[in-house]
Amino acid sequence: MSRHTARVIGAFLNALGILFGSLFGLIRREPLTARTQTYFKSLLGALTAFCGLQLVWLNVGGTFGSMLKQLFIAFLAVVLGSLLGKALALQKISNHLGRYAAKLLAGAQTGSVAKPADGFLAATILFCAAPLGLVGAVTDGLDNYFYPLALKAIMDGLAMTSFVKMFRWPAALAALPVFLFLNGLAYAVHKVVLPLLDSPALLHSVSVAAGLVICAMTLVILEARRVELANYLPALALAPLLTRLFS
Repeated sequence: MSRHTARVIGAFLNALGILFGSLFGLIRREPLTARTQTYFKSLLGALTAFCGLQLVWLNVGGTFGSMLKQLFIAFLAVVLGSLLGKALALQKISNHLGRYAAKLLAGAQTGSVAKPADGFLAATILFCAAPLGLVGAVTDGLDNYFYPLALKAIMDGLAMTSFVKMFRWPAALAALPVFLFLNGLAYAVHKVVLPLLDSPALLHSVSVAAGLVICAMTLVILEARRVELANYLPALALAPLLTRLFS
């Protein structure tokens, strides 16, 4: 995978998904059926697994021994990253943000008057703090691999169909801070981090680790297993360090 220009489009697609989901939710009177939601969940789970595996495949190369070494380093980065994430309490921070957003949503679901500002704030928190968005911004900034954010655009769009029914159109304004946050992160990765990865091996190591983390997200989407995804985020920083160590 070759390095690209500063053009990053993942955040734009994510914001567009939020806006389209909001429009659909405002136009459609009835909520999505349970069968439709299950279908989308299964489809998104499969696409997420494919996205993660594709990212690994595109960045693992060379001889068979070299491929095994790259995979070993990526797995080690994920394992050590989860330990570091636990030490930094990343999942606890993520859970705290999630509980706060859930509290804002619960006020509207209990029948009390829904405050539009609560919907905007809840959507912004949930969409900005999602691990798939953070990993997607990194892959987009490193090598224009925007597909994780494209998948997140669909997920956020589906969520917005319910949000706008509770909080009306102001909830759709969350598209702006989500775009600014994810685009800013991707641009920072491109301008600051990418120049530090001065060899293809270092760049590929981050992408392989990101692919493994994305694969783990499939378990959460399909509700097959509870995975503390936020704790795995440090793996993206550890992967190039371990690559240098083992080179």
